[in-house]
Amino acid sequence: MSYSTADSLRPVTLDDVRGAQKMLSGVARVTAMEGSRHLSQLVGAPVHLKCENLQRTGSFKLRGAYVRIAGLLPEERAAGVVAASAGNHAQGVALASALLGVRSTVFMPKGAPLPKVSATRDYGAEVRLHGHVVDETLAAAQEYATETGAVFIHPFDHPDIIAGQGTVGLEILEQCPEARTIVVGIGGGGLAAGIAVSVKALRPDLRIVGVQAEGAAAYPPSLAAGRPVTVENPATMADGIKVGRPGDVPFGIVGELVDEVRTVSEDELSAALLLCLERAKLVVEPAGASPVAALLSRPGSFEGPVVAVLSGGNVDPVLMQRVLRHGMAAQGRYLAVRLRLTDRPGALATLLGVLSVVDANVLDVSHVRTDPRLGLTEAEVELHLETKGPAHCAEVGQALREAGYTVMG
Repeated sequence: MSYSTADSLRPVTLDDVRGAQKMLSGVARVTAMEGSRHLSQLVGAPVHLKCENLQRTGSFKLRGAYVRIAGLLPEERAAGVVAASAGNHAQGVALASALLGVRSTVFMPKGAPLPKVSATRDYGAEVRLHGHVVDETLAAAQEYATETGAVFIHPFDHPDIIAGQGTVGLEILEQCPEARTIVVGIGGGGLAAGIAVSVKALRPDLRIVGVQAEGAAAYPPSLAAGRPVTVENPATMADGIKVGRPGDVPFGIVGELVDEVRTVSEDELSAALLLCLERAKLVVEPAGASPVAALLSRPGSFEGPVVAVLSGGNVDPVLMQRVLRHGMAAQGRYLAVRLRLTDRPGALATLLGVLSVVDANVLDVSHVRTDPRLGLTEAEVELHLETKGPAHCAEVGQALREAGYTVMG
């Protein structure tokens, strides 16, 4: 199933995906399909989670990478492969190369999360840190390919990659044949395109909804223009779908076969990640949680049964901490307040006593006495509180005001 540069725009067919499925037997896991009672109640129809976050390397990327590298000619394998990625594709290429006995070099941004860099090295790739954004890293990898003859393994813009990712769609149909809607995150479009090829060939009635982050949504303007359009400076916490321009190959497939592309906010992504962790007991990265974010955003707009594809679980612990706090704030379960009080012994204890009465859990206290904005006998306190929802936040604010405190934020 190897394609040359000349026919890299060749259409991807159901037979290609089925061939990829045979190739991946014993390599990629058939990941679990888990029901979600909470999301089912919210949507008003059964919701199932396709857990690609539990795939080897922590994401679906192994599927496409393995199929692409396995399809190389012997002389191409001998030259080695090179890739550029901030994380998931890097690990997929590294493991696929190791399994196939091919030398791999992976370029990653200098700011790539350390766990992803370490995992890529552990899978056997030579990691080179270059540039601060993926576009710079991509250019360095392509230059390396030109100089050395190594085969560049694109993360989404190649028929072999799309065929490999399409095996997720075949598994969904086998595990949930009654599905009416599949919701999947979209970055460059490889996964959504692959699922669309396999699913629409067998179930043309099944609706496919793609999801992008608002700050990195290149597909809506591209579909409107009828050609791939570049979004300058894409910005989102969901680095797995932070792509500024759709791939040429997946764009045509998505435009033809994906029924709708929606966008979700950063707050919705945070809330979705938190829900996956708390309700489903699944560690999911922001990009992987994007389909759940779409369900939370407009729950009544999906025909069930619904399958939400959790595409990856490789989340940096530092980002996880930030996202969880952001998600709790979005749900009214985390409150930051700033106020002034008289700087005298026992003043802080009195303030904490007020919060204790309303059952607000104090996570952090910052006490400032030396700011020139403060009066001689004043102190400023910033409190980070764990609360029980919007109503409880309002109750906390009311209790502080009734106790004579001026709440500034």
